[in-house]
Amino acid sequence: MSHAAILDIILALLIALAALLIIRPLRRALISRPIFAAYKRILPQMSDTERDALQAGTVWWDGDLFGGKPDWNKLHAYPQPRLTQEEQAFMDGPVEEACRQVNDWETSHELYDLPAATWRYIKKQGFLGMIIPKQYGGLEFSAYAHSQIVTKLSTRNSALAVTVMVPNSLGPAELLLHYGTEEQKNHYLPRLARGEEVPAFALTSPWAGSDAAAIPDFGIVCMGQWQGREVLGMRVTWDKRYITLAPVCTLLGLAFRLYDPDALLGSEKDVGITCALVPHDHPGVDLGRRHFPLNAVFMNGPTRGKDVFMPLDFIIGGPAMAGQGWRMLMECLAAGRSISLPSSNTGMAKLTARTVGAYARVRSQFKLAVGKFEGVEEALARIGGNTYAVDAVRGMTAGAVDLGEKPSVVSAIAKYHVTERARQVVNDGMDVVGGKGICLGPSNFLGRAYQQLPIGITVEGANILTRSLILFGQGAVRCHPYVLKEMQAAQNTDSRRGLIDFDAALFSHMRHTLGNGLRAAFAGLLGGRLGAVPEAADAQTRRYYKQLNRISAAFAFLADVAMLVLGGDLKRREMLSARFGDVLSQMYLASAVLKRYADEGRQQADAPLMHWAAQDAIYRARAAFDGILANFPGKVLSALLRVKLFPWGVRVREPDDELNRAVARLMIAPSATRDRLLANSYVPKTDAEPVGAIEQALEATIDAEPIETKIREAEKRGLFANNPQANVRDLAVAAREAGVVTSDEYAVLERRNRLRDIVIRVDDFPFDLGVASAQKRDAERLVA
Repeated sequence: MSHAAILDIILALLIALAALLIIRPLRRALISRPIFAAYKRILPQMSDTERDALQAGTVWWDGDLFGGKPDWNKLHAYPQPRLTQEEQAFMDGPVEEACRQVNDWETSHELYDLPAATWRYIKKQGFLGMIIPKQYGGLEFSAYAHSQIVTKLSTRNSALAVTVMVPNSLGPAELLLHYGTEEQKNHYLPRLARGEEVPAFALTSPWAGSDAAAIPDFGIVCMGQWQGREVLGMRVTWDKRYITLAPVCTLLGLAFRLYDPDALLGSEKDVGITCALVPHDHPGVDLGRRHFPLNAVFMNGPTRGKDVFMPLDFIIGGPAMAGQGWRMLMECLAAGRSISLPSSNTGMAKLTARTVGAYARVRSQFKLAVGKFEGVEEALARIGGNTYAVDAVRGMTAGAVDLGEKPSVVSAIAKYHVTERARQVVNDGMDVVGGKGICLGPSNFLGRAYQQLPIGITVEGANILTRSLILFGQGAVRCHPYVLKEMQAAQNTDSRRGLIDFDAALFSHMRHTLGNGLRAAFAGLLGGRLGAVPEAADAQTRRYYKQLNRISAAFAFLADVAMLVLGGDLKRREMLSARFGDVLSQMYLASAVLKRYADEGRQQADAPLMHWAAQDAIYRARAAFDGILANFPGKVLSALLRVKLFPWGVRVREPDDELNRAVARLMIAPSATRDRLLANSYVPKTDAEPVGAIEQALEATIDAEPIETKIREAEKRGLFANNPQANVRDLAVAAREAGVVTSDEYAVLERRNRLRDIVIRVDDFPFDLGVASAQKRDAERLVA
């Protein structure tokens, strides 16, 4: 056969292939139809609860990261969240006063509750109605203001923060706003806003924790007596636990599965999960007992009821919303999860960064501030870098809610990674303060935070399951630009319409995968040196945007390959799915860090914090890629993917020693950078409070350091030889007696010593640890 004939055949084949791809009816008949049929066979059936969970909320910046080609200019175009004048006045007034009223040791060790006066204050000032519109008497604050308030309260006391946080999160107020009848809104919302009603929402049961959709609590539609007449209602039985504010609530939100065996509502026997509002004094409601979660004294406890009759009007939204409870919860979950735990744990991180950084300058060993030992500098760097990162994530995510987003995947990322990094921050802090941290008492500024760390890790979705099932398991469907469209097409009852939609999504998906594969391969060959950067980038940050472009393209391509190779089994490969979730999450964290740095005016003094947080996130993303490829099915395929995506091996590093030292230095000295890092914290003005004392001691220590240097030089010259006062504690006295320091200098040293001794002091108690005194105090309260 001649060369011309061969070329003709090749040309004819190319024309035929082009026609097959371009002519859509032909393409659908010969390519998409058989794939569509096979896809429908292997696609697992999706329950209504799974469908509601997948379709709830919105896709935001996570969609760009998952898509493989993030639009950085779009990210930086999102406005920086700011407080209104009214919100700032509330921060400066009522929030500051609420913090002042509470003493952490008193609440956690003596009262086991907030002071009664503080309960009255937060109700009167509207803390429990921050999300309620003004038309109902609420404050109608932004999500960012809500987040700022919870963060600041958390730097003072966990019970105070949680008591304010929960009524403004997923619960009666939010559900009423979105789904309540006008009668329900007009009755309950003003009462909630004024603090006349204290709400709680009961979802978790002993038999259904993370698998909340499996709750065994049930209601039976039936006739019954209500207010002297027979009405259509439901007889509900429930057994719930871990319900925050339940012991003191006056209005109980309740989730249960409703059944209608006698078809009193319609043909459906299993109506579905339903949400109702039940007054605390309704006959049969059992409330009042408490759990004691790791010495945290926010109100939390069980609630139970057996065959409790209630009218259908108790259903949030009325009888028409019977069976819609799971959808309601899923649609409202993202807003609360975006704010509550990210804010409270950021506050905990800020408290740790402030106190431990100052302590490391005030406390000295071997004649050197402990914060200047390299081992301690490494811990201080993690404290500073992680605090910068979690605050960036908190602010950006709350800002998304104010933009109208309900970011289901992003909120899970924020909840998981802020709580995990806060745990690292507090653990590092405990390592630095040592024995001071493990002896509880009024002088301990960190012990309760350390005790209560697991609470944030556990609630609103246990972190283990969030990482292994939600971040990528939900993200792969929700954030991917085409997977959900393909699934919806396959489930379309109109097969013709379904095939048309599937064909469009399938070939768009193919182009998407091919494009990401090419981008990832070129980026790998060039080491990520090319790629679009935003106008907001500067010389300090350009490389991070380029690295994230490369990571995003590689992630999107590898995710598509994993879904193609593993199919439905990917959901069951939880460890692999978790590592994909790690990559997505670290891209989000790095994005938040870069946006924060730009929004705050690219302060050069803050650059070490930005560099540490960005490098750490990118390093962790790269480590997650290594884990994915090392455990990818098929050694040959894994090796080919590694060569394609990372041909030159590991080219990113975790923060180095020089950067760690730079961050650590920022942690142990007052500066504008430290002020920005620790902004929105409560700092008592008196040295009678441990945090107030440590701030004053930091200032006094720095004032005394030049004088200390003069004394050390005199000591080296032997001026204090044979003087018993020339010891680490009393050296200043010996220096004054020897004429080394003036009276004014001695006064500086004396102030520093007084404050230092307050800071390093640990508490001690009577032999019975004060039990007898506590019993006497309790008896006096009962008499009063």
